[in-house]
Amino acid sequence: MRSPLAVLTAAVLFIVSVSVAARPAAQAVAPGRGGGGNPGAMFPAQQRAPGDPARIARGTGLYGVYCRACHGTDLRGGDQGGPNLLRSQLVLNDQAGEQIGPVVQNGRQGAIGTMPPFELTPDDMRALADYIHSVAATMRGQGNPPAGPAATLNVLVGDPAAGERYFAAKCGTCHSATGDLRGLAGLFVDPAALQNYWISAGGSLGRGARGAPLPPSRQVTAAVTTPGGGTVEGVLVRLDDFYVVLRLADGSDRSFRRHGESPNVEVRDPLEPHRKLLPVYTDGDIHDLTAYLATLK
Repeated sequence: MRSPLAVLTAAVLFIVSVSVAARPAAQAVAPGRGGGGNPGAMFPAQQRAPGDPARIARGTGLYGVYCRACHGTDLRGGDQGGPNLLRSQLVLNDQAGEQIGPVVQNGRQGAIGTMPPFELTPDDMRALADYIHSVAATMRGQGNPPAGPAATLNVLVGDPAAGERYFAAKCGTCHSATGDLRGLAGLFVDPAALQNYWISAGGSLGRGARGAPLPPSRQVTAAVTTPGGGTVEGVLVRLDDFYVVLRLADGSDRSFRRHGESPNVEVRDPLEPHRKLLPVYTDGDIHDLTAYLATLK
């Protein structure tokens, strides 16, 4: 008769041998990481099913209006300093806009500057996410651009006369074609760079130029009225429900704890008119205004 120890040992060896033998068959069920059926798939973005073509086409237009200036035509970063979306963990892990959406709708403070919020409908937000994923799915290793020739854009497709009327109605209070914008188009060889420039208020909206601080005339400032009745003014560094932080004239930062509406904070943003226009520009507005500004040589 076999001893109980010998029986137990034999049983353990049998279980281990069955487990090892079954492992290759289990791996063969899912040829790609995540079981997406694509042997070359390395990221969730490459494992998802292709998006709806009509929705992706809608997202293409939305990306051109709201994102291209900062994130570039191929999602690898643009003139205004936005990060490479092809290497973004948030984009790689997003499935249907559930992670991209809150960032777009609420904005985000980054290492270079601030991404402003954009008011998009849920359908538009899904279309934008699907477009981003459609590009990410074609990328090569290490966030390289999609294969093929570099993208070329013709942005001079609008009506200069309509753009001049729009300029008079929306921009003429602060700007003049014969004053501060005289010769503007002569500064740009590429019309797309001109379009990015005016949409971002000369690089002052969104993240701004890489590493370049805003000039004093464009900085957001604030005045804090202390409980004692005094006033402290400076460049606004942070403002939320709990703290307000100002950068003072001597370069030091001063923080104030907030309790509801106390202390009172008065924010002065010289670019507020530009920020208010960002969510309401249409494709036609942008094309027409770019076509008009391109005549200011």
